[in-house]
Amino acid sequence: MPADLAPLIAATTQWLTRAFPAGGGPLTAALAEAQARQAVTVATWLRYPTDLDAALVALTGPGGSARLDEVAGGAGRMPAGPQDMAWRSWVDEVVASWAAHLLTAPDAARDAVNALDACAHTTAGPAEFRRLTDPSAHDLAATALLRHPDLLEPIARLHQADLLDRLRLGPARAH
Repeated sequence: MPADLAPLIAATTQWLTRAFPAGGGPLTAALAEAQARQAVTVATWLRYPTDLDAALVALTGPGGSARLDEVAGGAGRMPAGPQDMAWRSWVDEVVASWAAHLLTAPDAARDAVNALDACAHTTAGPAEFRRLTDPSAHDLAATALLRHPDLLEPIARLHQADLLDRLRLGPARAH
């Protein structure tokens, strides 16, 4: 992939896992992070389906986490040191919103993974996103907060209509 979306994916995943942390130790945290990363990756590839889209966001930056922090009620609780501000500047609000919806709506998650067929960024199949689309009981236990519909609803609602439109139209035709 010519345009590197890895910083956006990493930062948005980190924001989700900090805002809705897993309890229970390192294994639980790793399972929660894997599911968040899968949701964020799917959302990112849907949001930026072409190499040009990816290059433009890499050039301009995605916008940061300020509004998400407010909506999640964590603006005052989240650390705001220089290092923290650096990764937070790479959080994409729309991607976080879409990922929140995918984490709480299994049918939408499956539809989103299927829609990746029209995306320029992937050659992987649906099995790559199994923890998102077909989580085990262990996966679900690790993400009690991260998949809680009531907790994620304010974040998911921010850009949910755009995601549903994208899934109806397909990523290549949505531009």
